[in-house]
Amino acid sequence: MSEDSRLGVVVVTWNAEVDIPGLVESLLNSRVDGARLSVVVVDNDSHDDTVGMVRALAPSFDVVQLGYNGGYAAGANAGIAHLGDCDAYFVLNPDLLLGDDAIQALWQEMCTSGAGITVPRLTDGHGGLRFSLRREPTIARAWGEAILGGHRSGLYPRWGEIIVDPAQYREPRNADWATGAAMFVSRECARAVGDWDETFFLYSEEIDFALRARDLGFVLRYTPAAMALHAEGEVKQSPALYSRLTVNRVKLYSSRHGSVASGLFAAGIALGLALRMGRRTHRAGLLALLGRPGIAQAPTTPSPTSDHAS
Repeated sequence: MSEDSRLGVVVVTWNAEVDIPGLVESLLNSRVDGARLSVVVVDNDSHDDTVGMVRALAPSFDVVQLGYNGGYAAGANAGIAHLGDCDAYFVLNPDLLLGDDAIQALWQEMCTSGAGITVPRLTDGHGGLRFSLRREPTIARAWGEAILGGHRSGLYPRWGEIIVDPAQYREPRNADWATGAAMFVSRECARAVGDWDETFFLYSEEIDFALRARDLGFVLRYTPAAMALHAEGEVKQSPALYSRLTVNRVKLYSSRHGSVASGLFAAGIALGLALRMGRRTHRAGLLALLGRPGIAQAPTTPSPTSDHAS
């Protein structure tokens, strides 16, 4: 850490006028010793007053209007490009409330541990812990989640992707990836990994980025000293969003593995959806996975959180 460190904050929005005032206030209240914060809000062609509210509440924040809905990764890329050279970049959903010392804690952990990515402890509106840490997607975990369910399988590292043991969230630790609501990325990591993959549009782009970073030797580090409240995403209620999440899970795995392994992974995902066909989101996800045209073409949402727990 140095006195002239510059930390960039990228907030990606789409029709976020309900959520953005809280995040703006928490950013204005953030305390970071020995560093300057530069904030840019990248708007994916909102049709509400998101941009106007940002400009009224925080005139010092930059605003980039894409003029089209390019998705979460496009927003992240545009924000990082706009900020230029920074010591680290904090990519955020708009439906967050940051603790006053959250950015300070993430920066401190990065400088102390040498991690390429640091992530905070996420809580819900009642202060309950959100299980935000994940293991790498594997065939065994896809089938384990299908048969046992996301949370139950998460108790067994071989069979579950979600880390569901609260004890694992009490101390700093490494993880393969974490939900993408708040990712603090070092300059070195951002440069080495390159752009976020915009072909994902929404969901799995953070998995792709984190795993590519890990491939290059960068560690993702969780620190409970950084606290953030994260509103529940819409994916559990929206068939269109759940469809996109499902298709992108398989796309992400297929981008890193051969056709046979990818087929087995997709079969595990399909089985899990078929066993839970009573839920309209899961029916939609299965139809999308089987290639029903248009089912996964949903617009982006203010809270693109990868939560696929069954």
